[in-house]
Amino acid sequence: MRAAAGVMMAAALVASARGWAAPPAGTLASGPVVVVEFTNTNLSPPHWTMTLHPDGTGHFRSEMGAAPAGEADQMRVPNLSRDFQVSPKFAASVFETAQRHDWFNEPCESNMKVAFQGWKKFSYSGPEGAGSCTFNYSKDKEIQALGDSMQAVAETLLEGVRLEMLLEHDPLGLDKEIESLVEAAQDGRAQQICAIRGILERLAQDEDVMVLVRKRAKLLLARAQT
Repeated sequence: MRAAAGVMMAAALVASARGWAAPPAGTLASGPVVVVEFTNTNLSPPHWTMTLHPDGTGHFRSEMGAAPAGEADQMRVPNLSRDFQVSPKFAASVFETAQRHDWFNEPCESNMKVAFQGWKKFSYSGPEGAGSCTFNYSKDKEIQALGDSMQAVAETLLEGVRLEMLLEHDPLGLDKEIESLVEAAQDGRAQQICAIRGILERLAQDEDVMVLVRKRAKLLLARAQT
């Protein structure tokens, strides 16, 4: 256990020294990995998978699927496959949770009659072994909170793509979208804003977009530093 913790700490220090810069595609490190798979056909996208390494590097893949009822006219994110970077502190908390829960080798699902929130599957693979568990709602507060956090990171990544699409095709739509992102970041629905630092820096520096958009982009960048 101590050896694994030492590997994670060293990886986190390396990532911190690099300033959390996103790695080039295809260069993600091997070693311990946590994979989160989410499925809810009532949402868009209905399915995504997030792979996370101890140093905060990761890969996100989503499938657009059919438009949910009532969302046919809304902007939808296409199929994605891209690398990302979250803070080493956040990544460490994910792996620490996995360790405390026997690398997910224990039941997660509460089997309670609650509203459907989407199936979350947590998987761990590393030198300590492997494990996985799947749940809609967990009575374990730490597991439930981890599911919420990973969904919030996914939302950040998806919002980043929406901002990229608007910047290219509909700059006037940026104001409403980035306002929604600021609100989501404030109430926790979007987490790890550092994962979309690139598009926020572009918006903050682009004099062709609205002043309020640049202001909100700078506000989010300041949050990404914390």
